[in-house]
Amino acid sequence: MRKQEFHLESAYHYDQSSPVRWIFSHIWHYKPFLLSFVCGLMLSNGLNAAIPRLTGEAFNVVLGGEAGANGRLLTIAFTILAGVMLRAIGDAGGQFSMEVIAKRLERDARDELYLNLLGKSQTFHNQQRVGDIMARANNDVRELNNMMMPGAALLIDSMFGLVMPILFIGFLKPVLLLSPLLFVVAYYFALRRYMGQLNPVSHAMREAFGDMNAGLAEAVTGIEVVKTAAQEWQEVKKFAYNAGQYRDQFIKNGEVQARYLPPLLLGFALALALLHGLLLFAQGQIGTGDLVAYMGLMFLLRFPSFISIFTFSLVQLGLASAERILELMQQETEIGENAEGYNQPMRGEIRFENVTFGYGGTPILQAISFTASPGETVAIVGQTGSGKSTLTKLVNRTYDLSGEGENGRIFIDNIEVRDWQLDALRSQISAIEQDIVLFSRSVADNIAFGVGKDVERDLIVQAAQEAQAHDFITQFKDGYDTIVGERGTTLSGGQRQRLAIARALLTNPSILILDDATSAIDSATEDKIQTAINRVSAGRTTLMITHRLSQIRRADKILVLRQGKLIDQGSHQELLGRCELYQRIFGSRVKHSR
Repeated sequence: MRKQEFHLESAYHYDQSSPVRWIFSHIWHYKPFLLSFVCGLMLSNGLNAAIPRLTGEAFNVVLGGEAGANGRLLTIAFTILAGVMLRAIGDAGGQFSMEVIAKRLERDARDELYLNLLGKSQTFHNQQRVGDIMARANNDVRELNNMMMPGAALLIDSMFGLVMPILFIGFLKPVLLLSPLLFVVAYYFALRRYMGQLNPVSHAMREAFGDMNAGLAEAVTGIEVVKTAAQEWQEVKKFAYNAGQYRDQFIKNGEVQARYLPPLLLGFALALALLHGLLLFAQGQIGTGDLVAYMGLMFLLRFPSFISIFTFSLVQLGLASAERILELMQQETEIGENAEGYNQPMRGEIRFENVTFGYGGTPILQAISFTASPGETVAIVGQTGSGKSTLTKLVNRTYDLSGEGENGRIFIDNIEVRDWQLDALRSQISAIEQDIVLFSRSVADNIAFGVGKDVERDLIVQAAQEAQAHDFITQFKDGYDTIVGERGTTLSGGQRQRLAIARALLTNPSILILDDATSAIDSATEDKIQTAINRVSAGRTTLMITHRLSQIRRADKILVLRQGKLIDQGSHQELLGRCELYQRIFGSRVKHSR
């Protein structure tokens, strides 16, 4: 089974070996509706093909001039009427069943993709374009619906609409099968050629849409930068180019459809059928009624001939979309949830043993070794790009070490992090980073995000008070029920960070990671927050990335990084006495503070 960081035990597992099998495994989940659809279409098309046969019988009755002709004609008329009514019922039942299948396919595929994305690692998400993911999750999944209804529904309907008239022609007179069978052979090769031309264009259309959507998402997400730099025109040109590429693929699709041959082939088949029928009639092998029925059945082939240009296009777009969705879901993620792993309360001891880590072969950390005892505060300092944030992300396995020990090991409470159950590991570690992520929900829901919505309001208020957020929250019109804008854009940087601190405090973590958590807070508020952090840090291991000397001095241990290497570790006074880099970073500040 492919690794996932998260999955639901109740989730239905689909066959992802190919787009067709994946779609069919979804459809097969609803076998009663599939059976209803097939039976409804068989009934509908069988009765539809019976009408020309009954019409030909009526011609024979009229031309025969036998006694009781009126009664027989009345019986035929009522039989046709009953057939039309039953055909309508069968058609409605079949279409309803396929509509249900199509809607549930779209829903289930979207749920499956969403769960799959939640289970992907941070490394995977760092490499993706959000706009393209959204295009696959919304538009490509929507194409699956269109593929089934009306695409596959009309395609299967047209198949029955091709088979049933030919069967009735065979029952009428086997010799009359010459023209329809020649048409079927020509129709097959024409469709094969059409599908071969349409397939790459359909894939290119979906890829072009993904590129266009990704560019739009980037522009909207970075709208502040675009406006600040006055680059609106550049973004307009970029979007126009992407939209043009999407348009060009539509034009190519139209060119392929313009060369669709089956209607022309049907014209030749009808002419040949009429000529063949007249010759047989002249030879006395068939009667007038048989000729009428034969031509009526041949004209029923118009529906599958004309509708295929539409249905195959929808089916190809759906298959291309399914391939794009599977391509996303089948990308490997290096971290699994390890459901059978270690699952106990943490003491908070952290130990790095000769840890080396990098992205795509480029080393970020090299041979890092240190120990943080339970309840100890460890400050991590170094110049920009030295690997400070990367180091902390290895603790909760946001990033994971490659190999089986050759790149070092990380232990928590003497248990290697890979041996921990992932949920147990991460639920006991809280991180407050520079880039605060808040959701478009109420203030209370954002604070309670790490523990769920069922937490008591009093605990939320207590966490907010400890994070010095209560005062500004109560100044909002709706207080804790105030809806925060997406990513917290309606709040100041300091307010966002205080909400993030409150969220971390509410989870009651064993390990606390602070990545420049007070960078956007003024000095007066910082002192209050630091007091709260010091209080909740008691008994908890804290990894702290900061450039503020006042916070670094209070650390039990300080790690000094340079270009991914741990060049020294110790207390503030020890490092000032022996570490040249530490002296260069903080020495002037110490002198100035004196």
